[in-house]
Amino acid sequence: MKHINEYIRHAAFQKRIVPGFNVFGYEDSLAIVRAAEQANAPILLMVNRDARRVMNIRHWGALLSSIANQARVPVGVHLDHCTELKSIQLAIENGFSSVMYDGSKLPLNENIANTHQVVCLAREKGVAVEGEVGAVPYDDLGETSSEMTSPEEAWQFCQESHADWLAVSVGNIHRLHAGKAKLDFTRLESIESLCQIPLVIHGASGISSVDIKKIKEHQVAKVNIGTALRRAFGETLRQSVQENPAVYDRLTLFEKPAQQLEKVAYEIICQLK
Repeated sequence: MKHINEYIRHAAFQKRIVPGFNVFGYEDSLAIVRAAEQANAPILLMVNRDARRVMNIRHWGALLSSIANQARVPVGVHLDHCTELKSIQLAIENGFSSVMYDGSKLPLNENIANTHQVVCLAREKGVAVEGEVGAVPYDDLGETSSEMTSPEEAWQFCQESHADWLAVSVGNIHRLHAGKAKLDFTRLESIESLCQIPLVIHGASGISSVDIKKIKEHQVAKVNIGTALRRAFGETLRQSVQENPAVYDRLTLFEKPAQQLEKVAYEIICQLK
């Protein structure tokens, strides 16, 4: 089976997008893989900061890589938004197929130097590296303004860091619960005219279906998804608990939430493929 990086590279120039899904346990990971198998499409299972707080990277690597290896479609295991080189090294050594070094809050030269260091570590294990230029705000943290990606800085970053994928800020917003993000497609076009590597959009939940279709026409090969699935799982779990006050078995209580999450994941995958 091809490395997930090959699917990302091909998607960048074939009007397709590989979705990256934030996961928080066995149940949602397996549900997402079932959705990918049903849609016959590649995906990534991603471990974000919140997930790393509750379980060690070694354990995430063992769990997710075992699920990925048994899947009937290509499944990557991705470390999302990480600033600690030691944690990235752990991921590289413990079954992750790609890692993201997030130096977006650093001066550009420092971001480039650190990302290049990660690239050197990752190449030995055949692990892909995602970097970021510009900063995508978090709606749930009250951040209201983006530090948009400069096309010229993106070009310098790509030339000097040798990262495999580039996450960009073009109006997208993390964890947007209400309203829609307004994407700057002119800026996106300028970036892709200078950078010949796959681009990544974070914060897909706030992007309209119309804009998703437009994104597919561009060099965006990976879109990160979290809020839509957390909402689907959480709302259904709340309903299950309320309707079954005498049930305490988490395996039973998680059945319907996992089914609903699988349904939502399938719809998203089909929209992007």
